[in-house]
Amino acid sequence: MKKMKKLFFLALIFSLLANSMLQAQTPNVLFIAIDDLRPELGCYGATQVKSPNIDQLAKEAIVFNRAYCNVPVCGASRASLMTGILPTPTRFITHKARADEDVPGAKTLAQLLKESGYTTISNGKIFHTKEDCEKQSWSSEKSWGSGMDHATSFNPETTAKLSERGRGLIYECADVDDYDYPDGKVAQKTIADLRKLKDEGKPFFLACGFIRPHLPFYAPKKYWDMYNREEIAIAPNRQAITNAPSKLKTSGEFKSYYFGDYKPQTEDWHKMMLHGYYACTSYADKLVGDVLNELENLGLAENTIVVLWGDHGWHLGEHEFWGKHNTLHNALRIPFMVKVPSQTNGKHTDALVQSVDIFPTLCELTGVEIPSTVQGKSFKSVILNPSLEHNSETYARFVIMDAVVEKDFVYTRFNNGEEMLYDHRTDPLEDHNVAGEQTYASDLKRLRRKLEEQMNKAEQLVLP
Repeated sequence: MKKMKKLFFLALIFSLLANSMLQAQTPNVLFIAIDDLRPELGCYGATQVKSPNIDQLAKEAIVFNRAYCNVPVCGASRASLMTGILPTPTRFITHKARADEDVPGAKTLAQLLKESGYTTISNGKIFHTKEDCEKQSWSSEKSWGSGMDHATSFNPETTAKLSERGRGLIYECADVDDYDYPDGKVAQKTIADLRKLKDEGKPFFLACGFIRPHLPFYAPKKYWDMYNREEIAIAPNRQAITNAPSKLKTSGEFKSYYFGDYKPQTEDWHKMMLHGYYACTSYADKLVGDVLNELENLGLAENTIVVLWGDHGWHLGEHEFWGKHNTLHNALRIPFMVKVPSQTNGKHTDALVQSVDIFPTLCELTGVEIPSTVQGKSFKSVILNPSLEHNSETYARFVIMDAVVEKDFVYTRFNNGEEMLYDHRTDPLEDHNVAGEQTYASDLKRLRRKLEEQMNKAEQLVLP
């Protein structure tokens, strides 16, 4: 009897140790989303921006130089990314797009990990609508928000005079604490969750979504003070695009705010807008640093995959555009980096990746089976070898336009038949539309075919 008890006790210890080892090998995922952030960061060569914390993450991650969203508008982009499903003319269209309405029955990334034993938590803006796929995706069945409007202000003069849309000044430089604005609350909640998750000891998928640098440009004064407005260089290509299609537009969201003493499209306006965007970027960078520092301090970093992504790009005065809502390079290209402990070390890759590729990649990194609905392609091999290629092209669409991005070209077709083609070898700023030039006839023919292939692929989705 004593021998049997001893054997049972040893077997129990062995089982606990085995489970503990298995759990230690299951990586956590810290999933950081930043709204309206284009690759305007030090680690991408943007010399005017101060982003030390994201730059430090980049030194420990693999940085994707050629990452693109599939829809250049927040709600649709996030729904597409979180399901790994491509957009179509009837799916993932506007900022109000919801995955639970557009692709009912498709599993979200968070849902899949939750069903695989992960604790899944959403803080801040992950889906555009917090209720989207909420019950099935998150362990608490609720996504957490600060309860504060994204335009919460602290200076009385910010709302002393309102625009026709009832909004205050487009900028605010308030002498407040980092944690007073909504993004600060999100950082605090994420840090508190990291401490709880550390104590619980289960694998986790912790999503943390920051609003800034999304409009309005409201940030604590210290981040405005990091920049000398007079020294800020504005976009060198403010002129209109040569041979631009009549349907080419950009977001008019900035027009909904009060401009104060600034007149749009003047040099002073450009400097103010860039100053605001940079201040908000540095503010978001500081909060990212707070979260990453806590991850490190808790001893969780060594077993946590960190993903930092932007939902789409943003025009910063190029061609007098401010915002997204088109398929030009600045609206499609996103900041994207992945830190995998012991596997990444700060290398950059030029492999073409798109937002829908994130879902299957995290499945492979966490050992979870990829759902049949996912239309992206895992880039795990690129993480292991950054010199490898991935996609030959990426696909994007916005309402009335569809586009493909290749290594050297960006091609767009509008629903009225107009076309755009930019040759990045000779025109990286996309100042000249060459779609009508005979020199590019063969390239245009090839890209038209590729676009049709991508559009057909998107339409082939079969939901459960």
